[in-house]
Amino acid sequence: MKIIIFGATGLIGFECVRQAIEDEQIEHITAIVRRPFDKTLTSDKLTILTHTDFLDYSSLTKIFEEHQGCIWALGVSQNAVSQNDYIQITHDFTLAAASAMAKVNPNLRLVFVSAIGADPTEQSRFLYGRVKGKTETNLIKDSNLKEIYTVRPAGVLASEIPSTKTWYERVFMPLIHVVKVLKPSWVITSVGLARAMIYLVKNGHHATLFENQDLKDLIDEHQLV
Repeated sequence: MKIIIFGATGLIGFECVRQAIEDEQIEHITAIVRRPFDKTLTSDKLTILTHTDFLDYSSLTKIFEEHQGCIWALGVSQNAVSQNDYIQITHDFTLAAASAMAKVNPNLRLVFVSAIGADPTEQSRFLYGRVKGKTETNLIKDSNLKEIYTVRPAGVLASEIPSTKTWYERVFMPLIHVVKVLKPSWVITSVGLARAMIYLVKNGHHATLFENQDLKDLIDEHQLV
């Protein structure tokens, strides 16, 4: 199977690339990035493509045609950019990509990384909750992809932090260890999360929405870690 990974320079996307390289059922990975990729991670199975316009995917048509699955881990903290930029990156980039995929390969299986607290009713008092929820809804209603799986991880405990990780992401990493002690059900390891998403992109599932505990249950059920 050939898969695409968007957001491979972030913590979740980077781990997905690492785990996909180790997965014998994954024939090739195309990582589509906005900024330089961590050069310490290499493989004959891995192709890195830098893309600049995430509202126009016309140059990636052949990539979409030749791959069977996609993990969308591209994102940004709502505290790192303006509200308009956050909406564009989280919602507009995602919908534009999914629609472009569907035009040439509607059977491509998409796994979308949302977040705990995403609210499809758009009533959340948090910007990320409203925008992530809207994105989830619009992917299903408007993208025309036949298979979409949404994962809502909570605190992600990194096994390895990519060198390209931004300073504001690094600042919050120690807090995850505190949360793991106080509320273990809210924490998932990056390895477990990545393997769960790779399982979904390879196999599909009867469920389409996975909260943090659902992901942990999937990991346990299929002994992914």
